[in-house]
Amino acid sequence: MISPLAYIHPEAVIGENCEIGPFCYIDKNVVIGNNNKLMNGVTLLYGTRMGNGNTVFPGAVIGAVPQDLKFQGEETTAEIGDNNTIRENVTINRGTAAKGKTVVGNNNLLMEGMHAGHDVIINNYCIIGNQTKLAGEVIVDDCAIVSSTTLVHQFCRIGGYVMVGGGTRTSQDIPPFIIAGREPVAYCGLNIVGLRRRGFAPEVIDNIHNAYRIIYNEKGLMKERLQKVREEVPQCKEVDYIISFFESSQRGVIK
Repeated sequence: MISPLAYIHPEAVIGENCEIGPFCYIDKNVVIGNNNKLMNGVTLLYGTRMGNGNTVFPGAVIGAVPQDLKFQGEETTAEIGDNNTIRENVTINRGTAAKGKTVVGNNNLLMEGMHAGHDVIINNYCIIGNQTKLAGEVIVDDCAIVSSTTLVHQFCRIGGYVMVGGGTRTSQDIPPFIIAGREPVAYCGLNIVGLRRRGFAPEVIDNIHNAYRIIYNEKGLMKERLQKVREEVPQCKEVDYIISFFESSQRGVIK
């Protein structure tokens, strides 16, 4: 199932039952697992690690050196988990000394032309839209949906279960469970449809809604508002996640 028109370096490690189409290029120091499908013209460069059951469409380039002038050729990786769909012309750079690796978890859909810069972490069950660009060291939590042509500044974090509107630009963190959009980017309410589809119970959605009602509508310092959330909203892991997200933010959270 390997095309004679593909190039595979003798030191590359290829798992079982992989399909590798014509004009693919697999560099040395590349390891891929079982049941992967690489369509024509896929490039896996030095340091790529791929799990099982992934489908990679034509023109994708994984493991290219970082677009970071501080990079000095250190040994780093681009790590792809299991059961991801990586569409045409996606680019995923490998890590730098900052974290040592760029990571795409499991069961993600990376749509055409999206870019993941060095040391990006995309967790699990995410959808990243066409031509969306994630700069270096961005983190995307589980089950996030980032729509097409979104630009995310380096070091930002995208919370889990969000819906980020198409064409959004953000230089700050986007907290979990919400819809984010407009220009400049802003909180646009809860991602209620997404939460219901993911099986969140009504009382949990109510708790999330009340937490954000306090955070975005009450006056006072953020520290005071988060304390009010602790005091007034029933404790659950989702509310704890929201509080910890705001408290750990390094770039600030969207308004």
